[in-house]
Amino acid sequence: MLRGLSVNEAEARLLVNSRRASQVLLKLLHSAVANAKNNRQLSPERLFIKEIRVDQGPVLKRHLPRAMGRATLIQKKSSHITLVLAESDKLQSPRFKIVKREKVSKKEKTERIKRIKGVQPKEKVEKSRKPEPEKEKAKQIEKAGFIKRIFRRKAV
Repeated sequence: MLRGLSVNEAEARLLVNSRRASQVLLKLLHSAVANAKNNRQLSPERLFIKEIRVDQGPVLKRHLPRAMGRATLIQKKSSHITLVLAESDKLQSPRFKIVKREKVSKKEKTERIKRIKGVQPKEKVEKSRKPEPEKEKAKQIEKAGFIKRIFRRKAV
C-alpha cells in the first residue's frame, strides 16, 4: 500500500485509513522523516518509501490456568517494522496542499455578500432592554395555563 509512494502521499493515505495499524505506521513515518532531515540533511519533499517490511519479533510466553490443574500456553506476539526511505529527483510536489482560511471581519463579509448577490444584508433592529410589563404578565399566565393542562390530563 505504501511502497514507492512519496512521503506526503503515504502520510495522506495513512491519515485516511481507518485500520488500527495505520496510526503506528504514521508515527513511524514521521520519525523516519525527522531522522532523515536532522541526521542526513535530506529534504522531506524529495523522500519516498523505498522499502517497508514487518518481521516477527520476540514472543512473550504466558500460561492461563485451566480445569483439573492444567495450563494453556498464551503467546503474546510482537513485530519489528522496518521502513527505508530514499531520495529521488523525479518526485513531484504533493498533490494535496493544506490551505489555511483567512480571517475575515464582519464588514468584509457583508461587502462580499453585497458584491456577490447584489442584495443588501438585513440591518439589526435595536431591542429595548426591558420588555413591557403587560407582555410579561401575559407570558406568565400562558405558562400557568399550560402547566394546569398537563396536570389535568387523565392517566392512560
